[in-house]
Amino acid sequence: MLFRLAFAFVAMAALLVDPIDAVAQDMLRDVDLNSPDMTTSEMTRAEVDTLLEAARQQPVNRRTADLEGKRLSHLDLSGLDFSGGNLRLVKLNRASLKGARFDGAILNQAWLIDADLTGASLVRASLLGTQMQRARLGGANLSGARITADLSGASMIGAKLGGADLSADMRNQSMGMMRGVLNSADLRNADLSGANLSRADLEFAKLQNANLANCNLSRANLVGADLSDANLAGADFTETDLASALLPGAAALADTRNLDKARNLNLARRPN
Repeated sequence: MLFRLAFAFVAMAALLVDPIDAVAQDMLRDVDLNSPDMTTSEMTRAEVDTLLEAARQQPVNRRTADLEGKRLSHLDLSGLDFSGGNLRLVKLNRASLKGARFDGAILNQAWLIDADLTGASLVRASLLGTQMQRARLGGANLSGARITADLSGASMIGAKLGGADLSADMRNQSMGMMRGVLNSADLRNADLSGANLSRADLEFAKLQNANLANCNLSRANLVGADLSDANLAGADFTETDLASALLPGAAALADTRNLDKARNLNLARRPN
């Protein structure tokens, strides 16, 4: 009981101290996820493949497939190559995208709720304001991607996010804090080395055995996150909220940066 009261007090204090950090993107408000617009497709797999193939026949500087705003939910598009394509506002809810390629693609404000991107490649993709709740990204490659997506509850076991930028977009705050949101995401064994997670929301994320070497975790929300056995060498914890976070052993914390400047370090949990 005392633990719950203390946790609630810390959460309320965070809102009072820095209210903007408590405001995340919320495109789901007033959206009917069961509507035909969110659950149906206006194209077949064959038609999508034909469009992609036509784009590949264009000169290199014009080789961009345009699927902006298309409804492609529930389709099996596994293995297709969308690299460099414009998929802004596309709807791919519950689509099968296993092994698909989105390298350098624009997926801003796209909808990929419950999509299966297992083993997909999204190297240097743009995922701004993208809705990816509960997406499956096991083994996916998001290296160098720009991500202010909502990945709450996503399965990202073994995913590659080296050099990815999930930090808050401080230039675009008209709709609230636009940042990487990974609440309760499963990032066990994921590689986030060198990633920018400044102000990212990782509340209750599973980060066991994850590689967070040289990560920028400044002002990130790691409340309740599990960091046991994580590699934190060179990670910057300036003003990182560690309330109720499970930290690795002392040896793993020895090479971190600015851990003494983290918030609520006294409320973090230590291994038994």
